[in-house]
Amino acid sequence: MATAIYLEHYLDSIENLPCELQRNFTLMRELDSRTEEKKGEIDKLAEEYITNVRNLASEQRVEHLQKIQSAYSKCKEYSDDKVQLAMQTYEMVDKHIRRLDADLARFENELKEKLDVGGYESPDSRALKKGGGRGLKEKRGPKGRGRKCSDDDSPRKKKMKNSPEFSESLLPVHPSDVLDMPVDPNEPTYCLCHQVSYGEMIGCDNPDCPIEWFHFACVDLTTKPKGKWFCPRCTQDRKKK
Repeated sequence: MATAIYLEHYLDSIENLPCELQRNFTLMRELDSRTEEKKGEIDKLAEEYITNVRNLASEQRVEHLQKIQSAYSKCKEYSDDKVQLAMQTYEMVDKHIRRLDADLARFENELKEKLDVGGYESPDSRALKKGGGRGLKEKRGPKGRGRKCSDDDSPRKKKMKNSPEFSESLLPVHPSDVLDMPVDPNEPTYCLCHQVSYGEMIGCDNPDCPIEWFHFACVDLTTKPKGKWFCPRCTQDRKKK
């Protein structure tokens, strides 16, 4: 029942997302069109300057060059606006993905707790008990750069499992192990170390924090602190205020 209610709320939250994305894509196309027009204008001005430069007075040359420079500045302005719009669009989608990942991790953790309370034992657990420790050793892949990455090692899976609700049920991951894993170039980076999400992570309680998520080891944490927690940068900013 709770899952159905969550799903309804989540669908409501992304109801306007397609329209917002469409609006941003339309604006980006318009900026592209304006940039192309400015580039054509720059080419025309440059051609006129090269053709008539010998017949132009000194003041006219400066005025013509200023027009070219102004057109270049406007072209750069359009390009910067497009980049900002693209980043805004990416963050808009990523915000919903992170929310979905965190909620999925919470539901998975709640389901696991219910199964533990009910005394349910999975077939894998029974097989592991029958085979002793041998099954665990066989499932464990080789360490180092030569190991293969399973579905659970994918960046998206790791990101889901690294949410605060799920982190307490996982074993700690050493940074050197993460460096050996294949990383999706599109995977967002976090923390002061600018690495992808792995192991136990904690979120800064400052809503305006530019980084948001931090690895325990990078901020000298071993357990999740009680109450609100602020990252080193936000702590310094708060002291200055």
